Amino acid sequence: MIQAINEAMRQEMERDERVIVLGEDVGKNGGVFRATDGLLEQFGDCRVFDTPLAESGIIGTSIGLAVNGFRPIAEIQFLGFVYQAMDQLAAQAARLRFRSAGRFTCPIVVRSPYGGGVRTPELHSDALEALFAHSPGLKIVMPSNAFDAKGLLITAIRDEDPVLFLEPMKLYRALRMEVPNEPYEIPLGKARIVKEGEDVTIISWGATVPLVAKLAEEMTTQGIDAEVIDLRSLQPLDIDAIVRSVEKTGRVMIVHEAVKTNGFGAEIAALISERALFSLSAPIVRVTGYDTPYPVPSVEDEWLPNAARIVEGVQTLMRY
Repeated sequence: MIQAINEAMRQEMERDERVIVLGEDVGKNGGVFRATDGLLEQFGDCRVFDTPLAESGIIGTSIGLAVNGFRPIAEIQFLGFVYQAMDQLAAQAARLRFRSAGRFTCPIVVRSPYGGGVRTPELHSDALEALFAHSPGLKIVMPSNAFDAKGLLITAIRDEDPVLFLEPMKLYRALRMEVPNEPYEIPLGKARIVKEGEDVTIISWGATVPLVAKLAEEMTTQGIDAEVIDLRSLQPLDIDAIVRSVEKTGRVMIVHEAVKTNGFGAEIAALISERALFSLSAPIVRVTGYDTPYPVPSVEDEWLPNAARIVEGVQTLMRY
């Protein structure tokens, strides 16, 4: 995934000289995870530059650049640091098209690694997507594999509105797959059916998708035929794909890393109750992080959605 993200930025910078990259350590060091490795050498320090340790300054600068014709890609080094830029994101970038009655747009991409399972210090692993889903005007993209990461990032860079592009750091180098050399786009708001099934729908996104897909395959030996949906983006949301699956299976599980209360899974559950209530054969099950701050490394495997909790949830659905 990290190579796919780097390639997407490189190709878009070659295609469009308005695309620039800024953030903490994105230049000479190539980013903490080397996502921007080599970009400074190829494009120079007018298009790839390091910023002070000030997230509000990074996003505020990006908004000003976007209004004046550039297409900035801003990196927030870890998503837990984004609180410092909430005003710039939610009150400025997200509202700019509305506030100007369409006169201005804000074509920025805010990239940030998030998620657990890598034993990071406090504030490095938080999954905060639900905070931004409550801000109309922001698009939220969360890829789960290298192919999607490249196509979705290219689409995000070309979009006229601000896109929060959240990258599961656990998957940066966890999986390999074939990715086309040439640029390609994957539309935002189009979910991916990872596995088709008839018995239960499992909805997930980002870092938990590979685990859910693996367990769904294993559960076929138990006679459970699970359908797995990778949302890819939360805003826009492919509610039609969700409803079609629910109408087919009648049982739903939602899996995400963020805490349970007011997590985005609650919004999905509410939408299903509005659109497909009479197709349900059992109450919706959510397998999520717990309602605490992200824990210390010694217990994070129990805090995160894991195989035992997911399988138990599916079995509960099937018994209902």
